Amino acid sequence: MWTFVLVNAVIVETLFLSAGSGKNDVLTVAKFFGLHAAVLMLFQLLLVARLPWLDRRIGMDRLTVWHRWLGFTLLWTILTHATLVVLGYATLDDTTMTRTFVALSGVPASLLGMLAAATVLVVAVISTRPLRRRLRYEVWHGLHLLLYIALGLSFVHQLLETTTFTSSAFATAYWWILWLFAFGALLTGRVVMPLWRNAYHRFTVAAVVPESDNVVSVYVTGRHLDKLPARAGQFCIWRFPGHNHWWSANPFSLSAAPGGQGLRLTAKAVGSTSAGLRNVPVGSRAFVEGPYGAFTSLHRSRPGTLLIAGGVGITPVRAMLEEATGDVVVLYRVRSEADAVLLNEVRHLVALRGGRLHLLTGRTDECGTPPFGPDSLHRLVPDITERDVYVCGPPAMTRAVLAGLRDLRVPARQVHAEKFGLA
Repeated sequence: MWTFVLVNAVIVETLFLSAGSGKNDVLTVAKFFGLHAAVLMLFQLLLVARLPWLDRRIGMDRLTVWHRWLGFTLLWTILTHATLVVLGYATLDDTTMTRTFVALSGVPASLLGMLAAATVLVVAVISTRPLRRRLRYEVWHGLHLLLYIALGLSFVHQLLETTTFTSSAFATAYWWILWLFAFGALLTGRVVMPLWRNAYHRFTVAAVVPESDNVVSVYVTGRHLDKLPARAGQFCIWRFPGHNHWWSANPFSLSAAPGGQGLRLTAKAVGSTSAGLRNVPVGSRAFVEGPYGAFTSLHRSRPGTLLIAGGVGITPVRAMLEEATGDVVVLYRVRSEADAVLLNEVRHLVALRGGRLHLLTGRTDECGTPPFGPDSLHRLVPDITERDVYVCGPPAMTRAVLAGLRDLRVPARQVHAEKFGLA
């Protein structure tokens, strides 16, 4: 992946240097930033395309973080490009930037670029953490989709204005191939593949089983599920048409290893969508997107495994226990034993594999220390540095575990944690 990024960066820099300068030095620098804004857009498309090859190796959570930071980098690159364009033409015409801005807004190609930049700015503002926290996910996601409009506007803007990618036959061919590849990846990963899989597998709700007062499991069956490329530890994005609006979707982990017979999700009622799962009609259709995630045994590097779960984060861990080999230890953190979802299943699977299960309740362990401090972790699992460690739970718990693992000098390549979310 990094080779792909590096090769394209070298090609773009070479094309820029060989394409000649602009009408003045300021416009040359503006062209530099505009060119790189176009490349950043291409990589943004690849990051959100949900390509299986990337997702299974990196994880959607890391791809989402990269998408966020690349998005803000794109914003500043676009604003810098736009400012330098106005400044460059103002210098060229010996007039003010305000008059130049008004004049450029009357040029169709420039106006499209301005509208694209304004749209990106609006989406970036609502994506800042203070505003993002105040918006419902559905509202934020709907506004975020405006970026596709900005993408279309900027694409036409580039067609009308670009000089670097039309400087030679190779440059033109390279530019079109790169855009077709990015658009093709997006359409394949976000539209074609989900629609094809749902038409092929025809997912149907087979059973809805309450696990406790606020936890429910939904069993989904379908056709040819043995050909669904799912692994224990992964998650899917689930929609239940007729039960919620089509745009209401939630990422839920597979709480049982996919064996070709069916899929199971187990969810805690924390929102309107998950709370209503116990009312999903048996026999109704389900729309399943995925599977996604790098939280799988694919990344194991050691014979021993430590699985750490908190609350409903036990669901992917419970699924992974079905595939577990070697020496297995499970740390399950809950407020009380009554809150331990799927506890009997976990106990059974751990016993079958001759492993150990530590149910961690209360604020501290029996020694009065934080349960995921380095001393507690080392006491519970003395050979922790020799194991692969998988962590899934609430953000605060995950941060505490990762801090404890760093203090114990557990190699980073042996630590696997993933945030299951869409944004």
